[in-house]
Amino acid sequence: IWPASVPDQDALMFRRVLVANRGEIAQRIIRACRELNVETVAVYSEADADALYLRQADETICIGPAAGAKSYLDIPAVISAAEIADVEAIHPGYGFLAENDHFAEVCRSCQIEFIGPSAETIAMVGNKARAREIAMGAKVPVVPGSDGPVTSEEQAKEEARKIGYPVMIKAASGGGGRGMRVAHNEPSLLSGMRSAQAEAAAAFGDDTVYFEKFIESGRHVEVQILADGNGEVLHLGERDCSVQRRHQKLIEESPSPTLTPKQRKGMCAAAVRLAKASNYKNAGTVEFILDQDGSFYFIEVNARIQVEHTVTELVTGVDLIAAQLRIASGESLWIKQRDIRNQGHAIECRINAENPAKGFMPSPGRVVAFVPPGGPGVRVDSHCYSGYSIPPNYDSMIAKLL
Repeated sequence: IWPASVPDQDALMFRRVLVANRGEIAQRIIRACRELNVETVAVYSEADADALYLRQADETICIGPAAGAKSYLDIPAVISAAEIADVEAIHPGYGFLAENDHFAEVCRSCQIEFIGPSAETIAMVGNKARAREIAMGAKVPVVPGSDGPVTSEEQAKEEARKIGYPVMIKAASGGGGRGMRVAHNEPSLLSGMRSAQAEAAAAFGDDTVYFEKFIESGRHVEVQILADGNGEVLHLGERDCSVQRRHQKLIEESPSPTLTPKQRKGMCAAAVRLAKASNYKNAGTVEFILDQDGSFYFIEVNARIQVEHTVTELVTGVDLIAAQLRIASGESLWIKQRDIRNQGHAIECRINAENPAKGFMPSPGRVVAFVPPGGPGVRVDSHCYSGYSIPPNYDSMIAKLL
């Protein structure tokens, strides 16, 4: 079902796109653009001057020093590069500015298309407490929890008594496992709340937290959705991301080995309802937790492409990055739900440059030799090559093996 023939595709599609990211996701976006005959402009920091993705782009622009805050997170620098390069759109990838509603608004004010949801939608679903309210309004099951933010110790004690221990403390603007603590009693609740607030304030500039019932031994299952902004929303099945370390995903697979057909149908339908309720446009992921008794509950919405979008591509045959580009350029969804056929099973392993002898601390340095596996059914997404020096400034993931 991909690529599909669309008569007016050339009239709608962007001529030139800026890739506001680095590493393997930058390469992935460039590849999709090339297949759609779209020119690419890649930005990079001084630490990424020898990056592989720069060799694949049509044009490259250095936007600052190694520190992410002074390069990939520097909105004026990214926008300046986009204006200098005369691009029509910006693809943010994942991480960095991908879920920054202010950046999406700046793009719009500069008449540059942000390849993702609108600024309003990002702000709405990016706040987990607000997303929870939307989910309840769309009749999507949510984990029992506080009715909004928890702001004082007295309120914290009261909410915990109503919910019942153990309690999960979660940052309203959190992500990537930051700003999360599990409390099994009142002392750990109060200390965990303080540390979660401090961590959230440092990471996201927002110390707002809320509480949820902690579901022990639950499975993390998420649904991939596509929406065209014209009321059409479809799902592409689910991914199971339960193998994690410190709330960081390590292995993802599709389909989930634990969902029953009834659970799958219910979860996917709930994801579509939530996307419609939030006026969603472009690609996104609705995350759920699956309880041991078979119940599932909404966790959050990731308003961007996910690292693990690749497993969905392998089992559906849909190029999700190309889909993002096509939707952002103004196309309506060209496929229907009945066209989506999940075939086979895909597993992704994240390969990280870490030292297990030192608590899995990041381990940057020179890659002496890089020989990726291949063959039928094997896919490797990586920006590594023999002689590449892994910089110490960014995430430790260097490859995805599927």
